[in-house]
Amino acid sequence: MHVTYWCEMAWLPPGEVVESVAVAIEGSRIGDVRPGVPPPPGAERLAGLTLPGLANCHSHAFHRALRGHTQTGRGDFWSWRERMYAVAETLDPDRYLALATATYAEMALAGITAVAEFHYLHHGPGGTPYADPNAMGEALVEAARRAGLRIALLDTCYLTGGIGDALAGPQVRFGDGDAERWAARADALARAHEGARDVEIGAAIHSVRAVPPEQMHVVVDFAHRHTGPLHAHVSEQRAENEACVEAYAATPVQVLHDHGALGPRSTAVHATHLSDVDVALLGGSTSHVCMCPTTERDLADGVGPARRLLDAGSPVTLGSDSQAVIDLFEEARAVELDERLVTGERGHWPAADLLHAATAAGQASLGFPDAGCLVPGAWADLVSVRLDSVRTAGATRASAVASVIFAATAADVHSVVSGGRRVVTDGRHVLGDAGALLREALAPLIP
Repeated sequence: MHVTYWCEMAWLPPGEVVESVAVAIEGSRIGDVRPGVPPPPGAERLAGLTLPGLANCHSHAFHRALRGHTQTGRGDFWSWRERMYAVAETLDPDRYLALATATYAEMALAGITAVAEFHYLHHGPGGTPYADPNAMGEALVEAARRAGLRIALLDTCYLTGGIGDALAGPQVRFGDGDAERWAARADALARAHEGARDVEIGAAIHSVRAVPPEQMHVVVDFAHRHTGPLHAHVSEQRAENEACVEAYAATPVQVLHDHGALGPRSTAVHATHLSDVDVALLGGSTSHVCMCPTTERDLADGVGPARRLLDAGSPVTLGSDSQAVIDLFEEARAVELDERLVTGERGHWPAADLLHAATAAGQASLGFPDAGCLVPGAWADLVSVRLDSVRTAGATRASAVASVIFAATAADVHSVVSGGRRVVTDGRHVLGDAGALLREALAPLIP
């Protein structure tokens, strides 16, 4: 399939907004990029600012059922977690397929073309495996394909309910008994998708709470064997750090470092409560860090040292995590605005740095390093954002990126091409009314 799009403005390497850009698509890849040209005959016009596809680097799709239902009363992360477990108990492969498809369609409408799904809801009630032990993971892969996203399915090892505690209640659905049995199941999933270009099977160490250090090497070996991404929840809560130090005389980052879980294909999610040594270890290993500000503030987690981590050598990426909001522009600006609140100073993050975190850095952390940039040979992901809405009106070529990062919302995305496929046109997804899909999928799950 050969299609040419003509962009009023496009964000091109090395980070410049250029007017009148023709982008030729050949199959799933960009064939040619020509700036400063009139619309070629037959080209499809993309108004506003066209960006590379956004990457959502941390998602729990089933958390979408919690939106609006956990916002009343007082509490903290741990009380919220009990509500999350209640939703987990209600899901089976069919229900998960419906919910994930609708949730991923919402992501596509927000300009997301690739998602990292941190997947630990593996088994049936009571921990009994389904006939296909990877039925829940396969539902997520199918959902992403229906919605038009690439997916890095991060099969998550989850063995204990806390340091030294057995899994209990809904958690038993998450566990495989030990890391070797986890790896056997995950290997089967990876073999099933070997050669698929739109699916990356990676791994995740849920946290130091959920994987004993002596078993982490199995997860690390899996990621190396499959040359896939390796993610982990890291230092999201102070209580997590305190328990880790008490048990191992080391912080979570130090435990992961000591067991080979840091490196260029690794991503530390949250990284909220870090020591100076932690920052140095993450940066020195060039591990990615995924900030999820809308979730971190929703759960009263805190504000992580994002700029210090970037300066230390860790590429920073963004994720929607609990789906309290699905809007990577909001996640991006929150990285800067939250740091302003903590430091009392403005200007930690230029808009272009935040856009890089949402695009190329994020795509690389998912295992798609050939995405996130509008250049020939890259994945054909084009996300076009209105510059004439009530939020973005007045933007110029010089201010377009800042206008999008600091003022636009997901509602300003009007067109999305993902891997050469037009999945959003005039703000409408190819699957139809995404709101209706969500309502139907959520109805049996609302806690």
